[in-house]
Amino acid sequence: MNYIWEVVGRHPTGQQPTGAETIQKLCDRVASSTLLEDRRDAVRALKSLSKKYRMEVGTMAMDHLVRILQTDRADTEILGYALDTLYNIVCNDSEEENQQKQEEDLGVQFTDKFIQEPDNITLLLTLLEEFDFHVRWPGVKLLTALLKSQCAPVQGIILVSPMGVSRLMDLLADSREVIRNDGLLLLQQLTKGNTAIQKIVAFENAFERLLEIITEEGSSDGGIVVEDCLLLLLNLLKNNSSNQNFFKEGSYIQKMKPWFEVGDDNSGWSAQKVTNLHLMLQLVRVMVSPVNSPGATTSCQKAMFQCGLLQQLCTILMATGVPADILTETINTVSEVIRGSEVNQDYFASVNAPSNPPRPAIVVLLMSMVNERQPFVLRCAVLYCFQCFLYKNHKGQGEIVATLLPSTIDANSISAGQLLCGGLFSADSLSNWCAAVALAHALQDNLTQKEQLLRVQLATSLGKPPVSLLQQCTNILSQGDKLDRRGSRVQTKVGLLMLLCTWISNCPIAVMHFLHNQDNVPFLTGQISENLGEDERLVQGLCALLLGICIYYNDNSLENYTKEKLKQLIEKRIGKENFVEKLGFITKHELYSRAAQKPQPAFSTPEHMLFDHEFTKLVKELEGMITKAVLRSSEEEKKEEEVKKTLEQHDSIVTQYKELIREQDSQINELKEQVTLQSSQNEKLQNTITQQFSQIQQHKDQYNILKLKLGKDNQQTGNQAEAAHVNGLQPEELSQLREQLEELQRQNQLLQTQLTEKDSLITSLEVELLKAQLQSQTAEITQLQSERQELLRGSETTVSGEVKTLLESKELMEKELASATSTDAIMQAEKSKLQQEVQESKKEQDDLLMLLADQDQKILSLKQRLKDLGETIEDEDDLDSRDQFDDDDDDEEEVEEEECDE
Repeated sequence: MNYIWEVVGRHPTGQQPTGAETIQKLCDRVASSTLLEDRRDAVRALKSLSKKYRMEVGTMAMDHLVRILQTDRADTEILGYALDTLYNIVCNDSEEENQQKQEEDLGVQFTDKFIQEPDNITLLLTLLEEFDFHVRWPGVKLLTALLKSQCAPVQGIILVSPMGVSRLMDLLADSREVIRNDGLLLLQQLTKGNTAIQKIVAFENAFERLLEIITEEGSSDGGIVVEDCLLLLLNLLKNNSSNQNFFKEGSYIQKMKPWFEVGDDNSGWSAQKVTNLHLMLQLVRVMVSPVNSPGATTSCQKAMFQCGLLQQLCTILMATGVPADILTETINTVSEVIRGSEVNQDYFASVNAPSNPPRPAIVVLLMSMVNERQPFVLRCAVLYCFQCFLYKNHKGQGEIVATLLPSTIDANSISAGQLLCGGLFSADSLSNWCAAVALAHALQDNLTQKEQLLRVQLATSLGKPPVSLLQQCTNILSQGDKLDRRGSRVQTKVGLLMLLCTWISNCPIAVMHFLHNQDNVPFLTGQISENLGEDERLVQGLCALLLGICIYYNDNSLENYTKEKLKQLIEKRIGKENFVEKLGFITKHELYSRAAQKPQPAFSTPEHMLFDHEFTKLVKELEGMITKAVLRSSEEEKKEEEVKKTLEQHDSIVTQYKELIREQDSQINELKEQVTLQSSQNEKLQNTITQQFSQIQQHKDQYNILKLKLGKDNQQTGNQAEAAHVNGLQPEELSQLREQLEELQRQNQLLQTQLTEKDSLITSLEVELLKAQLQSQTAEITQLQSERQELLRGSETTVSGEVKTLLESKELMEKELASATSTDAIMQAEKSKLQQEVQESKKEQDDLLMLLADQDQKILSLKQRLKDLGETIEDEDDLDSRDQFDDDDDDEEEVEEEECDE
C-alpha cells in the first residue's frame, strides 16, 4: 500500500488519513494532474481501494474515471485501470446473503448513475473495439455487470447505438478464449427478454458461430463453454418465432443430430455432460413446443424426422445406463417431436425396446408409468409421451383400444391395453389416475373408439360372469369403502370420473349404456346432494358434469331416463341452482387453471395430480351447454326445438335457392357463350357478304368497260374493218372477240342471279336467328323474374325484421348522440364561464400589482424625505422589506402562472 501514500503525498508514519480522505485526494490528483504518469498512478490506486471502499470510490471517483475513458484513449494501461475500477464499483461478488443484498443495492445505484448519460455506454462500446487485452477484457466484464444490474435500460441504449450489437458479436471471433467466453456471458445477459436484440444477434450469424464453438469444445462432452453456448441459443430461440424459422431454414436442425450420439457404455456420466445434454434436449423442445404456431411446429417435426434426429432420441430412450433426469427429459422431448405429426407417431409406434423378446417402446414406457416404484417425474413424462402419441392420431387410438377387445387379446404377451386396465384397478391411486387419463386420451374426439370400448369385458372373479369396462368403472366409484382402504380416494375418483365424462360425451350410445345400470343415477344424485368436505367438492362437481352429459347427449331411448325425467329428478333431489353451483366447483378449483395452461402435466407432488389439460378443454366446452340444458323448462326446449326446425327448414330453403341461383348462373353463362358464338358467326357472314359485294362491284365495272367498248365497235363498224386491216386484225379474230364479249355478258347475268339468291338467303337467316334469340331470351327473362319474385317473397319477412332491428338501433344511437351533444354543450358553457372568471381574476391581480407598485413608490419617497430631515433608517429593515416584496411578487407570479395553466 506504500505506493498509495506516495501518490497522495503522505507517509504512513504518524496520523494516517481516512479512506474517504485518501480517495478524495486521489480524485483531485486524477482531475488536476497534467502528467499522464501521475493520473495513471492515481487511477491504479483507486482500483486497489475500490473493493474495500466501494461506496466512497463510486461516489467520488466515477465522474473522474469516465473522463479518463474519454480523454486518455491513447494509453491502454490507464484505460484498463479505469475499467477495472468501474467494474469493482458496479459488480456484486459477495456470497453472504445480507451483504450480497447491500452490494446489489449499491450496484444498482452506481449503474443508474453510470447510465444516466447514454454516451457512457456508447463510449464503452467504442472501447471494446480496442484489441488490447487489458482494455477489451475489463470492458466486457463491466458491460456484463451493467446488464446484470439494470438489464432493460442498458439494452435500450445498446439497441439504439449504431452498430452496437455488431460490435459485441465480434467478441465471439476473438482468438483469446477468455474474452470469447466472457463475450458469451455478455451476450446471454444482452439477449434476455429482448426480441429485437435477439433478432439482430441471430442475423449476425450467431447460430453458425455458436454451433462451431460447441463442436470445437466437444459437444455434449465439452465443458462450461458448451453450456454457455446452449444457454445463449435458448435465449435466442425461446418464444421468438422469427429466429426459430431462421434456425430451421438455415438447416441448423440437421447439425444438432451429432449431439445425441451416445455409445453403448453410458456409465459414469459427468455432471457437466448431464447439464449439457439436458440443455440440448431443451433446445429441441423449444423448436417443437406446443405453444409455437402449428405450421412452424409441423415443419420442425418433419425436419427432425428426415435428418434422423428423432431416431437418435429414440435410441437414447431405449439405451441402458442413461441417468434418470436425462431419460425423463428425453421422454418429454420425444413427446413433443411426435405430438400431432402422423409420420413421427407412426415411426414411434414401430420402435422396439432391445429386450428378449422385443417389446414395443410404448409398452415398456407404460410399464414404468403404472409401476409405483418409479420416480414421480418419470411417470409424468411417460404419461405425457402417451398423450402426445395419441394426439390427433385416430390410427394410434384404434390400435390401443384394439388391444382391449376380446378378439385381439394375446395371452402370451403384455399389451398396452392390459397395462392400462391393470393400472386402472390397482391399489396405487396415482396409477389409477394415470391409467384413467391415458385411456381417456385413447377416446378423445373419436366416436368410433368410444363405441368399440363398450365391447370390452372384464373377468372380475371365478364363477362370476364378466362385466363391461364401463360397469366396472362405475362399480369402483360407488364402492367408497374400498377406495378408503386405497388411501387417496379423491385422486382415484377424479381419474375415473374424467374417464367416464370423456367416454360418454358426444356418444349417445355410451350414455344409454351408462344409464342402463339402475345404480348409476342414484349414486350421482346422492354424491351431488350430500354436504361433503372441501376435498370432496371436486368429486361433486365432476358427478354433476357426468349427470349433465347424460342429459345433454340423451337420445331419450330409455323410457325411465329421458331428458325430462332426469331434469325432474335433479329439481326434486338436488335443486337446479344447487346443481349449477356444484358444477362450478370444477373451474373454481385452484389446480384447474394450472392444468389448463399447457399440455404437459407438471405437478410438484403426486397429490396435486388431479386435472388433465384436454379434460379442462372439455369442461370449458360443456359447462355452459349443460347449465342451459338443465335450467331450461320443457316449454323452452320445445320452443327451441321448433326454432331449430324452423332454422333448419329455412337453411334448407336457402340452400335450395342457392343451388337454383347457381343453376341459373350457369345457364346465363351458357346463353352468354351462345350469344358470343352467334355474334362471331354473324360477323363471319357479314365479312363474306362484304367480300361478295366487292366481287360483284368488280364484275359490274368490267361489264361497263366491255359495254363501252361494244358501243364503239357498233358505231364504227365500217371503220373497224379498215382499222382491223390496218392494225393487222383479221375478221376471224374480230368474231372471236365478239363471242368472248357475249360469254362475259352471260356470266355477268348468272352472277347477278346468284347474288340475288344469296341476299335473300342471308336476309331470311338473319330474321330467323333474331326470332329464335328473342324467343329464348324472353322465356329466360320471364323465368328469372318469377324466381326473383319467389325469392323476394321468401326473404321479405327476414329482411323486414332486420330493417326493424336496424331502425331501432338507429333511434337508440340518435338518442345517445343527442345526449352526448347536450353534454358537450354544457361542458362548453362551463369552459367559457371558467375562462371568463380567469380573465377577471387576472384583471384584479393586475390592479393589485399597480397598487403595490404605487405604495412602494410612496414608501421610498417617504424614506428619502426622512433621510433628508436627518432621521436614521436601518438598512436591514429596508432589505427585509425589499426581499419580502420580491417574495410576494414571485408568489403572485406563480399563482398567475398556475391559473393560466388551469
